[in-house]
Amino acid sequence: MNSRGSRRRCTCGGIDGVSADENRVRTATEVRWWFLRHSQNQRPTVRITKLLRILLGLEDTRVVDVGFDAAGLVIDVAPTWRRPRCSECGRKCPGYDRDPDRRWRHLDVAGLEFHLRYDTRRVKCPKCGVKVEKLPWAETSSWFTRPFEDQVGYLAQRCDKTTVSAMMRVAWSTVGAIIQRVVARHRDHDLLNGLTVIGVDELSYRRHHEYVTVVVDHTRGCVVWARQGKNADTLKAFFAELGPERGAQLEAVTIDMSAAYIKAVTEASPQAQIIFDRFHVQRLAQDAVDEVRRDEVRAATSEEERKQLKGTRWQLLKSFWNLSLFDSLRLSQLQRENKRLYRAYLLKDSLVRILDCRSEWLARIKLDQWIRWARRSRLEPFKRIAGTIRDCTEGILAYVRSGLSNGRTEGLNGKARTITRRSFGFHSSSGLIALLMLCCSGIHLDPVQLQPGSTH
Repeated sequence: MNSRGSRRRCTCGGIDGVSADENRVRTATEVRWWFLRHSQNQRPTVRITKLLRILLGLEDTRVVDVGFDAAGLVIDVAPTWRRPRCSECGRKCPGYDRDPDRRWRHLDVAGLEFHLRYDTRRVKCPKCGVKVEKLPWAETSSWFTRPFEDQVGYLAQRCDKTTVSAMMRVAWSTVGAIIQRVVARHRDHDLLNGLTVIGVDELSYRRHHEYVTVVVDHTRGCVVWARQGKNADTLKAFFAELGPERGAQLEAVTIDMSAAYIKAVTEASPQAQIIFDRFHVQRLAQDAVDEVRRDEVRAATSEEERKQLKGTRWQLLKSFWNLSLFDSLRLSQLQRENKRLYRAYLLKDSLVRILDCRSEWLARIKLDQWIRWARRSRLEPFKRIAGTIRDCTEGILAYVRSGLSNGRTEGLNGKARTITRRSFGFHSSSGLIALLMLCCSGIHLDPVQLQPGSTH
């Protein structure tokens, strides 16, 4: 019984007296050796050139050879077409000569730099003359492939240029040049087409009063034009690019109260209604109130009078609907103790209420009354701005009628200032303008991703 039981257990546990664990080890070893023996005799199912072509994901590009050097992985490529084509018009042309061993950076592979190599040809085009041939993977003047540049553009929209430079392993100045090419390539239409209502404002990008003039389309809510400078000639350059035909389509232009901008708009597009930004109109009155307050502090003869005026700056500048109980009590005290300063506050507050009007004729009557009141207020700062507001009456009333202001422009300028801080400043205006057009002109970029069988 015992021998039969042990024999039966041995038969159930393995084969020919071998345990199940030993049999499993032997079987796994045999499978491993069988796989190695047969895999050495079989040829790979995918050729290396086809694998690299799928890995590249570039249209109209064939892989010729592959190798390694000190820079990383280098692939010899060529266009799928045999006859070269002109890079300007795309016409097939006879070859002229070659530039040997030219390289382009592609997206990195497994941490290695990926370079494409090709002997570019010059062509003799009967229409364009001698030109470099058209390449399917890069722009004519670029040393980077289009997917590489799109990846740089996507990163530049979301982080600073130093981070992009370190991550993509390119020079800091190269990032700016790539951004300009990405903007030119992804701008699917002329941004100056179809403009009817625009906003104009300036943006400072460096110390010593260096500015960039920015033009915003109110309808689409994006930046359509930017140029260094903030004088009349700068804005005239915009109207020169716009042209007389498209300039005649402008209906309204929102600007601050800059005389240079007023001159440029009235000369280039006289039919467009100039609308003065509400913020800048209110700012005139706020600056006048603050100037009266400083004059009163300087004219105070005793320490008690100075203490009464101390800390009243922000209460005087607040709007009436934003006053707290403490602010109201402070202004009531000011009404009894300093009539001139309280009169300045009332003038400022009255102008704010006029701008809140929804009726143009009522706003015209109230604005005329306000100008007469400011002239006889015996407050020099308000006498000065009364003349300014009198000259700009039609532009102020245009705001009441249309409700348009430079709020959208100022909002985009806030985004532009964020870009400036994120980039830790700019050496020139071209870098800021390139980033403005990349981030604020409606260009949408996705991270460069590739699926098997697809192309960039």
